[in-house]
Amino acid sequence: AKSDLTVLLLGESGTGKEVVARLVHRMSGRAGGPFVAVNCVALNENLLESELFGHEKGAFTGAAGRRTGKIELAHGGTLFLDEIGDISAAFQAKLLRVLQERSFERVGGNEAIEVDVRVIAATNRDLKKAVAEQRFREDLFYRLNVISVSLPPLRDRRADILPLAETFLKRMARGATVFSAEARAVLEGYAWPGNVRELKNAVERAAVLSEGAEIGLADLPAEVMASAPAAGGGPEGFHGRVDSARRRIVEEALAKCEGNQTKAAELLGLQRTYLARLIRQMGLG
Repeated sequence: AKSDLTVLLLGESGTGKEVVARLVHRMSGRAGGPFVAVNCVALNENLLESELFGHEKGAFTGAAGRRTGKIELAHGGTLFLDEIGDISAAFQAKLLRVLQERSFERVGGNEAIEVDVRVIAATNRDLKKAVAEQRFREDLFYRLNVISVSLPPLRDRRADILPLAETFLKRMARGATVFSAEARAVLEGYAWPGNVRELKNAVERAAVLSEGAEIGLADLPAEVMASAPAAGGGPEGFHGRVDSARRRIVEEALAKCEGNQTKAAELLGLQRTYLARLIRQMGLG
């Protein structure tokens, strides 16, 4: 952070690359300057060029006035280029020139604009493989890969799962405030393919859907619930046996009420919506 070198952040989607980029900026000598983020994959090549470089009035149809680009807006601060591995070959050449010369021209203009920016780029792609396959310029890769930081997926840092989940739950300031022991075990046992972003969404959803102050198994998304037996030590473990007993109780209540969920919920002393979620997660519906 204290250097002014270009940083390349590598990691799966949802691992928090922009969070790290903002942290690097806040800890740097450029903290008083702007932090400007650009999602490179969200725009086609022409729009991305206008977004980054800006344009002059009349540069193209619809350009009613001059527009200041993101690179210029980041002057004195940090420019964060997210999903850098998805830009086209033509745009790679244009970006390389900016990194080399620290100057650019607006679209439709011929005035060279010098900028003082620190570049932090991020990607979930394997750029070395892309270079080998000639899908990413080797010279641009080495320009970006001055300091490389790899962010491990959440499944490889399970000790972070519960602290993160509890932090997201506190931020909700509504609904449930704690996790049950069973829910905690399942959260730790799930692989989280969507990483921190998926965890945050799961916690927020569970907090809203929870009937009380505690988030239980039935409040978690179905795909997270699927990891319950593994998290509980297999079907003969504590959580596996609890799940089997819960399933048997629900099946018996539904059979006794001839499949009527409202009557089954009354019989079990449960909220109708809570029972409906249990039935969906158990695959009984």
